[in-house]
Amino acid sequence: MSAITIRLERTKVIAIGLMSGTSHDGVSAAVVELDERSRPPAHMIAFHTFPYTARFRKELLAASADEKIGAAAISTLNFALGREFARAAVEIAKLARVALSRVAFIGSHGHTFFHLPPRRTTRGQLASTMQLGESAVIAAATGVPVVADFRTMDLALGGEGAPLAPLAHLWLFADPKLGRVVQNIGGIGNATYIPPRASLGDPNLIAFDTGPGNAMLDALASRISAGRLRMDRDGRLAARGQVNGPLLARLMQNPYFRRRPPKSTGREEFGPHLLDRIVADARRMKIVDYDLVATVTAFTARSIAEACRRFIFPRGPVNQLIVTGGGAQNPTLMRMIAAELPDVEVITAANVGVDGDALEAVAFAILGYQMLRGRPGNIPTVTGARAPAILGKLTLPPAPNEKLK
Repeated sequence: MSAITIRLERTKVIAIGLMSGTSHDGVSAAVVELDERSRPPAHMIAFHTFPYTARFRKELLAASADEKIGAAAISTLNFALGREFARAAVEIAKLARVALSRVAFIGSHGHTFFHLPPRRTTRGQLASTMQLGESAVIAAATGVPVVADFRTMDLALGGEGAPLAPLAHLWLFADPKLGRVVQNIGGIGNATYIPPRASLGDPNLIAFDTGPGNAMLDALASRISAGRLRMDRDGRLAARGQVNGPLLARLMQNPYFRRRPPKSTGREEFGPHLLDRIVADARRMKIVDYDLVATVTAFTARSIAEACRRFIFPRGPVNQLIVTGGGAQNPTLMRMIAAELPDVEVITAANVGVDGDALEAVAFAILGYQMLRGRPGNIPTVTGARAPAILGKLTLPPAPNEKLK
């Protein structure tokens, strides 16, 4: 490992973290300073989300939903996403006023195109995962080493390959007195429970996907507005409606919510196919559009609360639920979560000094750092893997960056 490991005498390392989530909005990019002597050990210098063009986002969404997409289309999309990620890395470095020559590495999650963990396979299926966003394209365009493809080793060890952000959550949110749930609400919802005084080996440290996040809400807003809206901005549509109790109760019967962690999910389960069924049920039940948006919003809120009640509260105290991701910007959703969990303080990451929008991009900078240090990036109690593992694969640019010599 010594030939590709960052020099241990370097106390501060500048890295870029990149990721594209299940909302298919664009590439989130963060410039991060990593210094293990500091608390917290990761300090964000700059963050921005570089949106996909409407045409590219439409192509990406269509490809994700097409079960018969061919190899040529997937290969092309992989390189096209690589260009998008490279552009984001170059632009975020400019925004941060950090020369790419000072960047030790880029940690790129890529875009999850397909994810089938072992606990969701059926007879004849093989657990597998695919993240697109070719690392060679990123390395060639930036001249910076790229660590990518983080999920595969955990999956190879029998794990879910997700969630991978809990290590970053531990770095950024651990508290000596408070029990905290870090609840990300991106396209899919995922939670990390950090007990008071938690450390990496704490048996009560747990993380898993809670279920729906914003993906179905975004798609529903687009559908009922004939494409004029990309999301229910500020939860305004949901605020005008009433939650339909019978439909919400039916949605909460999904068996995923009863499965014990480790577990993960995605658009395959809480995406377009489920939304089609929800809309069809709503039409039969004569539910008007505003009420339907309110009900789907409540679906996300209740699934989060139910995950806490079933799997987190038995493990220890929960004083705060810290919401990150796009869901933190939806006041209606935040009010619904608070109503579901009256004994928990429901706040956003900004309330504790962390940029919640940037968190996942920062997480992949941290995971890249762990890989280059020769340290595990997964947490077996979280993913269900048989062992801790170094995650990610290194792609060197044509002229290796001096920081990795």
